[in-house]
Amino acid sequence: MRIFFLIFLLAYVGGNVYIFIRTLQMLSGFSLAMKILLSVIYWLVAFSLVIAMLTRHIDMPVILSKSMFHIGSVWLVFTLYMIFALLIADVTKIFVPSLNHGFYYALGATCCLLLYGYYNYRHPQVNKIDVSLDKPIEGNGINIVAVSDVHLGYGTGKAMLKEYVDMINAQHPDLILIGGDLIDNSLTPLYKENMAEELAQLKAPLGIYMVPGNHEYISGIDESVRFLKDTPIQLLRDSVVTLPNGVQIIGRDDRSNRSRHSLPTLLKQADRSKPIILLDHQPYNLAKTDSLGIDLQFSGHTHHGQIWPISWVTDRIYEQSHGYRKWSQSHIYVSSGLSLWGPPFRIGTNSDMAVFHLNQMAK
Repeated sequence: MRIFFLIFLLAYVGGNVYIFIRTLQMLSGFSLAMKILLSVIYWLVAFSLVIAMLTRHIDMPVILSKSMFHIGSVWLVFTLYMIFALLIADVTKIFVPSLNHGFYYALGATCCLLLYGYYNYRHPQVNKIDVSLDKPIEGNGINIVAVSDVHLGYGTGKAMLKEYVDMINAQHPDLILIGGDLIDNSLTPLYKENMAEELAQLKAPLGIYMVPGNHEYISGIDESVRFLKDTPIQLLRDSVVTLPNGVQIIGRDDRSNRSRHSLPTLLKQADRSKPIILLDHQPYNLAKTDSLGIDLQFSGHTHHGQIWPISWVTDRIYEQSHGYRKWSQSHIYVSSGLSLWGPPFRIGTNSDMAVFHLNQMAK
């Protein structure tokens, strides 16, 4: 992980040096004092996300913390696509010497792409899936809304949380499942904006159940547990609950806990003749899930890479990097995330919410 972070940091700095040099070329007519001022601003913006992360537990004005986080996360994606656009413009210039103003073409194309990505992010998909099981379910089945990776914090604040709560409640769920990473990097903004008040508006007669994600551990798992106790959300950590209609929910602790229970161990607490839903934040070992006869697994974590071309990477890392798939026995859904971490863009991916209708197969 440290090697990956070092490579990423070097690539990020190198990319910003490239953009910075090309920007200075466009400022050739400016005074030295103006160039120095703009250079300082440029590098403060480039490293504002790093500063925001390093100071995330420090008590400072919310507007300052939010501004650093938003500016820095936007710049992260701007850097990626601006490098692509500049490289295309510079290579094109070699073959078409008459092409002028390549920098401005690249800048315009990048800004248009980011505007599209922001619009796409703010309009999550609602994916409805019928799951029929050869197991008894009382009544006409149950409607389940499942979400993951909301990342409440400086990126996803209380106003956006209200939109998500309304979106979830509009589906009139019997049961709400949260697949981890409800919290982002720190509890500080959740307390400052009193987000527990908004979470209290979630409505589901069969309950609201959640498992931890890696970000609950990044934020501090003990502090995350304390925060959730002030909400209607029941946190499952290597535990099993049985609903009044006989449906069982197995909630696994996140892989961040290296001593978490194995799935076979947890299954010993369940009745395999009745429906079993597994919540596990990180979608690893899905073939094993299938071999053990889990009826429905819901996971998140991958974000489907969030932006292209990182989506190619997640497609190769995970057996199933996003969406719904019926395996030989198990129905498995990997959410790309209702919200996201950091940069507020979805390019080549979609935010999503799953709505399952769980019912008994007709005989």
